[in-house]
Amino acid sequence: MSEKVTVSATDVQQIKASDLFIQALEKEGVKFILGVPGEENLDLLESIRKSTIELILVRHEQAAAFMAATFGRLTGQVGVCLSTLGPGATNLVTGAAYAKLGAMPMLMITGQKPVKKSKQGLFQIIDTVGMMMPLTKFTHQLINANNIPARIREAFRLAEDERPGPVHLELPEDIAKELPDRDVHIFERSFVRRPSASSASIEEAVRLIAESRHPLVLIGAGANRKRVSEALQSFIESSGFYFFDTQMGKGVVDERHAHFLGTAALSSGDYVHCAIDYADLIINVGHDVVEKPPFFMEPGGKKVIHINFSPADVHRVYFPQVEVVGDIANALQDLERALAAARVNQSHDIQHDLEYFEKVKVEVERQIMERSDSEAFPVLPQRLVADVRKVMPDDGVIALDNGMYKIWFARNYKAHKANTVLLDNALASMGAGLPSAMMAAYLYPQTPVLAICGDGGFMMNSQEMETAVRMKLNLVVLIVNDAAYGMIKWKQSQEGFEDFGLSFGNPDFVKYAEAYGAAGHRVEAAGDIVSLLEHCFKAGGVHIVDVPIDYSENTRVFTNELSERICLLA
Repeated sequence: MSEKVTVSATDVQQIKASDLFIQALEKEGVKFILGVPGEENLDLLESIRKSTIELILVRHEQAAAFMAATFGRLTGQVGVCLSTLGPGATNLVTGAAYAKLGAMPMLMITGQKPVKKSKQGLFQIIDTVGMMMPLTKFTHQLINANNIPARIREAFRLAEDERPGPVHLELPEDIAKELPDRDVHIFERSFVRRPSASSASIEEAVRLIAESRHPLVLIGAGANRKRVSEALQSFIESSGFYFFDTQMGKGVVDERHAHFLGTAALSSGDYVHCAIDYADLIINVGHDVVEKPPFFMEPGGKKVIHINFSPADVHRVYFPQVEVVGDIANALQDLERALAAARVNQSHDIQHDLEYFEKVKVEVERQIMERSDSEAFPVLPQRLVADVRKVMPDDGVIALDNGMYKIWFARNYKAHKANTVLLDNALASMGAGLPSAMMAAYLYPQTPVLAICGDGGFMMNSQEMETAVRMKLNLVVLIVNDAAYGMIKWKQSQEGFEDFGLSFGNPDFVKYAEAYGAAGHRVEAAGDIVSLLEHCFKAGGVHIVDVPIDYSENTRVFTNELSERICLLA
């Protein structure tokens, strides 16, 4: 019989603060951290090495933040990124703003010099917490190892709570080395069921719908959440209402639907705005003030029902008469049942006239198909959008950087599923397209993912091609090449300014791809697009496709044609 061995608490190896930090992240379900570590992160780096968490090293902190934010956007969970102090932390700022305006849950971890005793003066030290304050939901410098689990649990809770967004924790070098008390424990994740909208607000919404003649549904960025798609689809089917969406609401309901009118890709003046102007009631699902307003309210004009997780941000051009506040999916289900009951009970005289919306839809369909088969070269935007749509399956993901092509894709490309069109119409930062696509390709390795970048936006984070190759991603990067900052050049022309200061030269993108170990291709004729993209997806790995674009259509369509023909519908 073996002798029983008693182990005292003092015999157990005590973990340091950085180990506790990483164990708390593991408890939150974190599988990977993106970033560029510095010497102030070395204890944390060693703790990551010993953990189940993967470190994904990138070539610039901005890309790490874009990728972490996109993880949050696609999953609803917190993406995590890491940088050192000073310049590393400042490089996260654009990504923080991207996540805040885009409502993407993300945790940024930054290092710092020792806070209790340091011999380096103010070398590289800035007030990172102060810098992050206006860009985050929560920012905190850790100065006591015992508080690490509580601060991490609070950071994750706040990041994921509606409206989601970025949070930040600073872990100084000396705190990372500290030994926490042995009785410090890591918190379990907590889950909160979001409240349902009040019955009174549902009744008021039914009343407004019953009193309207031309109701129209708007799908905004806030509706691009789990569970909302199914509820919204059911509401539209049962009500028979027509709908349109904003750029960040694309795909929540399949845009091939018979009652889909289009995307509000322009601020005003497009065919879909004919329907918006005609409507006497907008059922606004998931309105988010970060997007350019697709309509403006005026006293005595159209009425608005605001359906969202949070109350409306009232403005002189947005003051909804009814606010249905609570979980959006639950609210839509309650509203659908209440409308059905009102029809059965005939408690309201519900008579809607939706004929005009069908006329708008016919005109929208005609217009977006115009020149979609053009053989012109350089390629016309309409042809590029149509051919990309032919290649991408229903669940294929396109991630758009910011430029003129984003408007063309938002307007002409029909999204079949939620979160299959990743574009940023909030911060609208250049340089986000490639990192966003990389995260989508990492999450969905069997799904075709296409980054669509202008030559300007691509070069802002093009160094991440090395990261994509090292990660062994299946990713195609389509570079829309006009050797200029095309959108600003168009605006410059529209406002009557001389062509100045917006053109540049480009590297040979085929050779550029090959230098990173990727494959490079160049479109030589409009008819090459489909076959070339199909070849890239079939081959797997990382590819760059360089496609010259002719942006003369910007003025013809968005300025001349729309101004002459808009809303001249019989």
